[in-house]
Amino acid sequence: MSRAPAPRVQSIERAFAVLAALRDGPIGVTDVADRVALPKSTAARLLGSLAREGVVEQVPGETRYRLGPKIVTLAAGVRPTRSLIALARPDLIELAATVGEVAGLSVPDGSLAHYVDQVDSPHPVGIRDWTGTRIPMHAVSSGLVLLAHVLPTDLDRFLAEPLQRFTPQTLTDPVLVRRRIRRTQQDGFAWTRDEYADGISSVAAAIANEDGEVVAAVHVHGPSYRFPKRGSDDVISAGVVATAARITERLRQTRGAAG
Repeated sequence: MSRAPAPRVQSIERAFAVLAALRDGPIGVTDVADRVALPKSTAARLLGSLAREGVVEQVPGETRYRLGPKIVTLAAGVRPTRSLIALARPDLIELAATVGEVAGLSVPDGSLAHYVDQVDSPHPVGIRDWTGTRIPMHAVSSGLVLLAHVLPTDLDRFLAEPLQRFTPQTLTDPVLVRRRIRRTQQDGFAWTRDEYADGISSVAAAIANEDGEVVAAVHVHGPSYRFPKRGSDDVISAGVVATAARITERLRQTRGAAG
């Protein structure tokens, strides 16, 4: 016996029609209504709801609407993260063995750094597995290097929101965080010490794709009482940057060959 087709949800269908109407660039409510064959009041109501969810936004100083930042976040979910993990893992294994601490991989998820892979250290006293954890970018080294490569408008939007404090060491002053991000842009890496969790220090560098877009970060972290060893900061930073560069090059070669 054949199964009856699932009922259609008109409001969802209309919302997707509105999103499709905005795909070619900003337009006003009247144009949206015309393109999706809806009353102007209905189009305005849908745009308002979608704006509250962050998937559309008004162009600053105008009445026109455009696709919003949350669409970018949702689209990031279909990126080949799994293949990136497989591609980066040999370098994470080598990095963890060289430094003697945990190495990991993170990808951006809106304003969060999403930890997608981890290679444990050889130390008997280790660090919990952070894979699957999502952490506000300002509080972790991988998040800082991701923030260092976002559009200025996106950074302004991020810093306009209250920044969560996790430990007494967490930077939450937007002026200081912005200054730190500028330093990260200059250095090419970022350190955090006891800022997301007491007793954990970390350093990270960014990974870019063939278009130069930063799509991930590689990091090393360990207990602050032993990591980094005194005087080893520069050597460890250079090793993380070099690992990120190798993964970037391999990613570009892989995508170029696939194209």
